[in-house]
Amino acid sequence: MVALSILDLVRVNEGSSPREALDNARDLAAHAESLGYTRYWIAEHHNFPGIASAATSVALAHIAAGTKTIRVGAGGIMLPNHAPMVIAEQFGTLAHLYPGRIDLGLGRAPGTDQMTMRALRRSLTNSDNFPQDVLELQAYFAPAGPEQRLQAVPAAGTEVPLWILGSSTYGAQLAAELGLPYAFASHFAPDSLMVALEVYRSRFKPSEQLAAPHAMIGVNIIAAETDAEARRLATTQQMSFANIFRGARGLSQPPIDNIDDYWSPAEKAQAANMLANSIYGSADTVREGIAALVARTGAEELMIVSDVFDHEKRLRSFEIIAGSL
Repeated sequence: MVALSILDLVRVNEGSSPREALDNARDLAAHAESLGYTRYWIAEHHNFPGIASAATSVALAHIAAGTKTIRVGAGGIMLPNHAPMVIAEQFGTLAHLYPGRIDLGLGRAPGTDQMTMRALRRSLTNSDNFPQDVLELQAYFAPAGPEQRLQAVPAAGTEVPLWILGSSTYGAQLAAELGLPYAFASHFAPDSLMVALEVYRSRFKPSEQLAAPHAMIGVNIIAAETDAEARRLATTQQMSFANIFRGARGLSQPPIDNIDDYWSPAEKAQAANMLANSIYGSADTVREGIAALVARTGAEELMIVSDVFDHEKRLRSFEIIAGSL
C-alpha cells in the first residue's frame, strides 16, 4: 500500500498570526501521527508574509517537540541559499534532539525572487554547485575520521537521510546517480512527472542509504464530507495561485462560493495546468483519485498538500484522506 505523508506550507491566515500558524502546524503533525502518516515536512520560503516556515529548522524543532514517532523534515531546504556546513549543523542538532526522526529534502531552486536572494547573501550561480553541495552535506553527516579537522558539529555520525527534490529531470538524474530517494513537486509542476520518474528509476544506482528507488510525488488533496464542500474549500488554494500570478504575496484567504468571480480566464488556465493532479472531494472521490494516481505513477509514497483555511476542517481533510485507503 502506498505510504501517505504531509507537506505543510504553514500558512498564515487572514486574521491570525505566524505564532498561530506554527502552533497549528504542530497540532496537525500530532494529528497526522495518530492517523498513521509516515512523515511531516515543511518547506523553506522567504519574503512570503503568508508562510511562517522561513526559519525551517527552528520551525521543525517546534513541530517535532509536539510529536513522538512521526518523521519530521524539510521538503525542502533550498540548498543554494545556504552554506552546506550550516545546514549540517542545524539538522545534526535536530537529529540529536529527535533521533531517528529527521529527514532533509534538498532543492536546487532558490525558492524566492532575486531581491530576496541578495538579502540572503546568495547568488544565482550557487545552483550550479548543487551536486557538489549535496556531496559536501552528505560528508558532514557521515562519521568523522580520526584525522578530520573540519566537522559540522554535532552532525558527524548522525547520517540524516537526504532526499533530492525536483520538478524536472535534473533532480531525477542526480537522485538516481547518488542513490537517494526522490520527491517530485507534482503538486504545482506536474508536466514532467512521468518522464522524471522514468529517468529516476531507469538510472538508479544503489547506495548505502537506499538499495532500490523510492519515489514520492506531491499531490494536492482536499477532502470533505461532499464533493461540493471540498471544491469550495479548494478555492483558498486557487486564490493563492491567482495571487502569485499577480505578484501578490498576501495571507491565506477564506474560501469563496465561486472561484470564477475571483480569477481571470488566463489565471484559471494557468492554475489548471499547475493543479492538474489535484484531487478534491469526498472519501469515495479521494479513494478513486489516489488509486488512479498511484496506478499511473507507481509512486511508493504520496506527499499530500491539503491547503484548507479553517484548521479544524484541515484536520478533518487529513482524517478522510487517511481513511480512504
